[in-house]
Amino acid sequence: MSQVSERLDELLEEFDLFDDWEERYRYIIDLGKELAPLSDDEKTEATRVRGCASQVWLVMDPAPEGMLKFRGDSDAFIVRGLIAVLIRLLNDLPYSEIQGFSIRDALTRLGLDEALSSQRTNGLMSMVERLKRATA
Repeated sequence: MSQVSERLDELLEEFDLFDDWEERYRYIIDLGKELAPLSDDEKTEATRVRGCASQVWLVMDPAPEGMLKFRGDSDAFIVRGLIAVLIRLLNDLPYSEIQGFSIRDALTRLGLDEALSSQRTNGLMSMVERLKRATA
């Protein structure tokens, strides 16, 4: 089993503790509140993710060769939470696992595919595409 699959299973177990989408939504927002914000100097055009309805920035940090390490921030609470989910799933993984990652499959497994708006889903896909480009 891949590391991302194991991490997705762990997150799914946490989500299963909640009875409905509203509770999961609040949990995702809480995850985002735990993220350390990026500095203003890190919020540049180069780190901004296009294709998101909200302002989103992803910063790639130094990591061992062939591994991805990143941080992110947004001006929207739910998007910060979605960034936190991506960090939990993908941070510190080999490039090969990032390249094989399907955000659509992850959203379906987490039950978020029907709960997120198409704009949020498209933004999340843009974030994953940015990460995949960084690992290509």
